[in-house]
Amino acid sequence: MEARENRLAREASPYLLQHAHNPVDWFPWGAEALAEAKRRDVPILLSIGYSACHWCHVMERESFEDEAIAKLMNERFVNVKVDREERPDLDQIYQLVVQLMGRNGGWPLTVFLTPSQAPFFGGTYFPPQDRYGMPGFPKVLEAISDAYREKRDDIEGQAKELTEAIVRIGRGELEQGAAVAPGPDLLERASRALIARFDTKHGGFGRQPKFPNTMPLEVMLRRGVLEGDGPAREAVRLALEEMRKGGIWDQLGGGFHRYSTDERWLVPHFEKMLYDNALLLRSYADAQRVFGGEAFAETALAIARYVEREMTDATGGYYASQDADSEGEEGKFFVWDEADVKAALGEDDEAVRAAVAAFGITPEGNFEEHGRATGKTVLHEAMPRETLVARIGASAPEALARASRRLFEAREKRPRPFRDEKILTSWNALMISAMAEAGAALDRPELVGSAERALVLVEQRLVARTDGHVRVDRLLKGDLVKGPGFLDDYAYLANAALDVYEVSGDPSRALLARRVVDAMMDAFWAEGDGFYFTPKDGEALITRSKDPYDNAVPSGTSMACRALLRLGALAEPEYGALAEKELLRLAPQAIANPLGHAQLLCELDRLVRGSVDVVLVGPRDHSATRALARTVLTRYVPNRTLAWLDPHDTRTTAAAASLAEGKAPAKEGMPIAYVCRGRTCSPPVADPAELAALLSA
Repeated sequence: MEARENRLAREASPYLLQHAHNPVDWFPWGAEALAEAKRRDVPILLSIGYSACHWCHVMERESFEDEAIAKLMNERFVNVKVDREERPDLDQIYQLVVQLMGRNGGWPLTVFLTPSQAPFFGGTYFPPQDRYGMPGFPKVLEAISDAYREKRDDIEGQAKELTEAIVRIGRGELEQGAAVAPGPDLLERASRALIARFDTKHGGFGRQPKFPNTMPLEVMLRRGVLEGDGPAREAVRLALEEMRKGGIWDQLGGGFHRYSTDERWLVPHFEKMLYDNALLLRSYADAQRVFGGEAFAETALAIARYVEREMTDATGGYYASQDADSEGEEGKFFVWDEADVKAALGEDDEAVRAAVAAFGITPEGNFEEHGRATGKTVLHEAMPRETLVARIGASAPEALARASRRLFEAREKRPRPFRDEKILTSWNALMISAMAEAGAALDRPELVGSAERALVLVEQRLVARTDGHVRVDRLLKGDLVKGPGFLDDYAYLANAALDVYEVSGDPSRALLARRVVDAMMDAFWAEGDGFYFTPKDGEALITRSKDPYDNAVPSGTSMACRALLRLGALAEPEYGALAEKELLRLAPQAIANPLGHAQLLCELDRLVRGSVDVVLVGPRDHSATRALARTVLTRYVPNRTLAWLDPHDTRTTAAAASLAEGKAPAKEGMPIAYVCRGRTCSPPVADPAELAALLSA
């Protein structure tokens, strides 16, 4: 019998709606829940997760749908459910509780708070009974509740200590680092530290679980290309090649799963996140620029096609995630055995043999569930093409292509994993940037078009203008818009607008970036303190935290500095001066911990090295102007600023005011390009080959 609806039934978040019929008397985060905890004088049980989270679903099935456990929760706690994608500010604060207690953070996050929001105990997943070396959830609930009633002084003391530590960490007071100024050896030092943690056999960092970690790879790629460090350069190649071979890559449908449970990239957690695929799309596009060949370009295109096919709204926006589970089982949509393959391919024996060999399908399989073999296989590239040809015959590649197509078609008939269809500003901005850059790198206008459509949607629905002020909201779900936006929403969006400007030449995109950055500085910047993650007029929490560290996505602070540096080169030097203050303040901790500050190191590299400013002068749609732009955009120029000056459009001068000065058009009217480094600009060139030589200098 279905439980009655709880308060979450009135929410828009798919994650909260998944819990709307639990017997738990859930509250969304807000004044009502806090007031109820004070009225009853009971702790708050705060549960944070997201819709694609496998272990969140497991804990729901095991505990939140259990009548006895729900009764215990309702009697002894005020229970609050939060979607971390809607409220990253709450997640950022309360993840620290678990980390301060010496454990790894993650989701589901389970934290116990006093009615004044102060945390005193936390964990992640708890089983319904004692197992995995963890106490059962009912035992935890009873112990916490009893301690709150009987040892209030101890609880309040613990809460005070944890809160004070969270406030210090949130404000960046615990990691100062030695007073080291960034210099010409910045990338060398960072790469040396990253290589020490690099898996030279399988690529990536650490052992298991293994995440893509694209930001550190970008540091190493810069070091390898700009400074000729062969090992750093080849490490990036290895990581991207090995990920593409593994089960973390969807071999049939494209797109990357969240992370690998093993060091070989073989068996993933199967959720697919928009932000992972955005960051990896950009990484593979850059790899194609650096290494050439077909493999990296094909991977980038396959990511883009997956996003267009499965993660794009009819209005052009990008959905947030796809679930790990289908039919109540993790990975069921994605795994295969030989019988499944034969059923899909029928009488085509050659295709069956090619698929079984190429994708490593064995009777025992490689996928376990709860420690037990399932006989199913996560598809992966089990052998190189030459070995497949030697085993199957010269027609093996065609047979494999045939098999892949028909296996994909068969898979499409399976019950699909749940898709979270909310449109988040920050994650959409990451994908807009990636689509624009990949479209430019691969000379695929349709990808640029996808980026442009998504940017129009975000600007129209999530950027509001009132009384001359710009406000960026957090998310769109159907007709509902929710805010406020956080630092990452503003910073990522500004960079996305600049990326679309650079690949399209549309001056309105650069002007949008400037409006967003001005609003970002007003809402998040404090002179002497730098950037905060929440707006100055946002909800009062136990601390107003900062965001200097990369996690699964680049830090909001580093991306804010990136937008400022880019606008400083393009439009107004004062923007760059503001970025310099924040970057130099954070440089010591970034240099001390490159894995956690890789994006910040990239922006420090731009500050130390200076940008490469390319100014195109000519009609924006002229074929010669486009040819010059293509020369720039298909090359790896990481600290690039690309400005477009169209003599027939005065907006282009306003958009690129800083670089427009002294850039006269050619007398004969032919489009030309200038390449500027620092305060020195080359003579104008009209030949793409000459421009390429200047960029390679």
